[in-house]
Parts: sequence; C-alpha cells; structure tokens
Amino acid sequence: MSVTRVDCEKTAGRLVVMVACGLAAVATSSRAAEPTWAEKMFESRSHDFGVIALTSKVTHRFQVKNIYRETVHISGVKTTCGCSVARPSQTTLASGEVASIDVTMDMRKTRNNATKKSAVLTVIFDQPAFAEVKIPVTARVRKDLVLAPGSADFTGVDQGEAASRTLKLRYAGRANWSVKQIEISSPHLSARLEETKRAEVRRLGFLPKFHDVRYDLVVELKPSAPAGLLRETIVLITDDKKAPRIPVLVEATVESEFTISPMAGGVVSLGSLVPGRAKRVSVVIKSRKDFRISKIEAGSSSGAFRTKLPGSKRRVHVLPLTVTAPGEVSELRETFTLTIAGRAEPLTFVVYGRVVPAVRP
Repeated sequence: MSVTRVDCEKTAGRLVVMVACGLAAVATSSRAAEPTWAEKMFESRSHDFGVIALTSKVTHRFQVKNIYRETVHISGVKTTCGCSVARPSQTTLASGEVASIDVTMDMRKTRNNATKKSAVLTVIFDQPAFAEVKIPVTARVRKDLVLAPGSADFTGVDQGEAASRTLKLRYAGRANWSVKQIEISSPHLSARLEETKRAEVRRLGFLPKFHDVRYDLVVELKPSAPAGLLRETIVLITDDKKAPRIPVLVEATVESEFTISPMAGGVVSLGSLVPGRAKRVSVVIKSRKDFRISKIEAGSSSGAFRTKLPGSKRRVHVLPLTVTAPGEVSELRETFTLTIAGRAEPLTFVVYGRVVPAVRP
C-alpha cells in the first residue's frame, strides 16, 4: 500500500508538473498571439478584394488611429508585390489622430496568368518605438471579364464642375449574362450602364463557342465633389451565383480654387528643427485668378514663427515662414489662417516639424 501510495504521490506530482507546464505553455502562446502596440492601432489587419475583373484596379483603405498619449510616426511603407501601392495620408499622428493608408492592386501591371494575387503591406514605425505591422492583401482574378480602362480616373477637375468617364466592360461566357444593378455609396458620384453588344462567337475546331457581352459604364462626377483626392469604389451586381460583385475604382483629383504647397496629408512639413536655430520655409499659395492676402494669423502665441504679409495682388504668393523652435519641446505644430480679400471663407494650413538636439562636434 505504501508503495502504491508513494507511486500515486509521484504520479500526482508529475500530473501537477504537467498541468503547470501546460498552463504555462498556453499562457506563453496567448501572449505570443497578442497584437503589438502598433497592431492595436489598426482597424483591420488584412483585406480580401474578392473577385475582380482582368486589367482592373482596386483600392482598399486601412485606418490607423493613435490610441496612445505619445506621438506616433510612420517612417515608411512597403509591399512585397509590384502590383500594389500604399500611400499614407499623413506620417505623424498626435494622440487621437487618425490616418489612412490606401493599398492599390493594379492588375494592369501584371504579366502572368495567375488567377490569385497576393501581397503583404508592411507599415514601419519609428516613434515612440520601432515596430513593423504586416498586412496581407489578396484578390482573385476573373479572366472572363475585362474592364478598360481599369478604373475611372478624374484627374485635374476644377471644383464645382461636372465630369464623366466611360469604361468598357467585356464578358465572354453565358448568353444570358447580365449586370443587374450598380451600388454607389458616395453622394458625389452617379453611374449608368449601356449594353452595346451581345453576340455568339464561334470558334474553329473543337473549342466551344461563347457569347460576347459588352457594356459601356458611364461614371459621372458631380459638381458637389469637395476639393482634394476622392477615392471610392462602385460595385456592379451581376447575375453570377458564385461571384456576383465586380468592384470598380473611381479616383478623382478635384482642384480647389486655392492650392497650398508643399503639402502632404494636409500638413506643410518643416522637417527637423534645432532649438534656437532659425529655419526658413517657403509656403506657396496658388489660385486660378489674382488674389490678395489681407491677414495672416497663427493659432497660438508661441512666438516661434515669423512671416511677412505680401501686399500685392497676384495668382501666386510665396509666403516666407521663419521658425525658431524652443528648446523645451520635441515637436512643433501650428495652424495658420489666411484671410483673402473679398472671400468669405479663410484658408487654413498646418505646419509640423520635429525638434532634434543640435549635433555637438
């Protein structure tokens, strides 16, 4: 009995050790599966474009929100495939700010006959700490559908003006294939379909016959479209049972009456600033007609910025901006308001710079 009792105690001890080790392994696995601090800022960390037409171009927007007190900086983005491009709307996010990263898969740039495309988007952060977030994107290509051009591109449209683009959709397959409706989420767009051809195509030899079905897709940009970049996706709903949805990308660059440069993501970059050392940046304001700037106002009274009010009336103004960063801050951000003579609404722009210590010899 004693031997049995000792064996049971040993066995129980081994069980306790095994259970403890098992729990430790589960805990370690759970910690490993947790997202990093950078991954927690992303609304989603993968995307499937679904089924897309051959030669088409599609885009998805990833949202990144700074949920921390520290400022977050995106130092770069890259992809593993030449058919996808990523552009962050802004690279510096203060606490609570939201940025977007648009990933575009352009099938017009691919040369092989693969029916599935995949890529990995990598977003690199260097502030407040180094981190990399890898986001897989995939798409399946329908070779019986051709869209030309691959997207509706409205480049250089003046704000307040209407414009239209016509895309050619071609299908090879069933005789009764058709597009049933169009889904549009943007109030600044409209679209209509016009069937232009439906005919049987006979092939020589043993190859099966098919039907050639063609549509003209007319996409219209309304005068209500705001200034800046507009990127939306409209969806064609077909009678296909397995893959009824065909996404069509619409991109528009609506030019405002006024443009401010150099600007990226709505911010004029001051670059790196050294405390106590003055730096000059030229901000260019352009318009389609002559105008005069009657007032320039900064959002704060920090005294870090100096500028000169131009007195003439012209189409292009170069605004000299001199900034001297104080030594007690790590970054400098300011909002400027320009009052335009004869215009009810003022112009605003934001400047941002990172303050770095001077390099000692």
